[in-house]
Amino acid sequence: MELQNATALVTGANRGIGAEFVRQLLARGATKVYAAARRPETIAGNDARIVPVRLDITDESAVAEVARAAADVDVLINNAGIVTLQNVVTGDLDAIRLEMATHFWGTLSMTRAFAPVLARNGGGALLNVLSIGSFQVFPGNGAYAAAKAAEWQLTNSTRLELAAQGTQVLGLHLSATDTDMLAGIEMAKNDPAEVVRVALDGMESGADEVLADAETRAVKALLSQPPAAMYAGVRT
Repeated sequence: MELQNATALVTGANRGIGAEFVRQLLARGATKVYAAARRPETIAGNDARIVPVRLDITDESAVAEVARAAADVDVLINNAGIVTLQNVVTGDLDAIRLEMATHFWGTLSMTRAFAPVLARNGGGALLNVLSIGSFQVFPGNGAYAAAKAAEWQLTNSTRLELAAQGTQVLGLHLSATDTDMLAGIEMAKNDPAEVVRVALDGMESGADEVLADAETRAVKALLSQPPAAMYAGVRT
């Protein structure tokens, strides 16, 4: 995918990784970026190439309306997400359902709405922001991991289904990153600018998947091992 002169849409574009995607897409020559958020008035910047869009990806009618309005998109970045910090057995079921509604059903809704848009515009590219949690569960965060694992396989299925129309489908996996989502938590964190840089480099090179940091690469390498290798020291 050539980002020079591209028209992109980024969900969750008002902060963190989403805002960084908007900035770097423009820096790489995108002519327009639809910056989507539930509260578009919180989207920063006065660049005329940024088009703020109101969007809740769990609202199918809103997704359909945005797909009609943004009919010139050839790059879709599904970044919007939440973290509810719920265990799956003892956690709040409404919060668990919201994780799945956002990461799986919301991403699927965006994909189904924009797949024909991308096809009409030459194929283009679709990037889903995933997580190290796609591969590994962390204590207290089972709902997020389950939703991200589902989104990972959604990404793989999407890649196969959209290959015939020439759409590149890229999964971006990353570990803890320095955004509002993890504000106040003391731990090693990725620089969002570096995560987005390697993601867009991957898109421009035709990659199917980007593992943004060493921790994510190490965890994915354990998937071929017995679960005990992944979760050594975690079980009590």
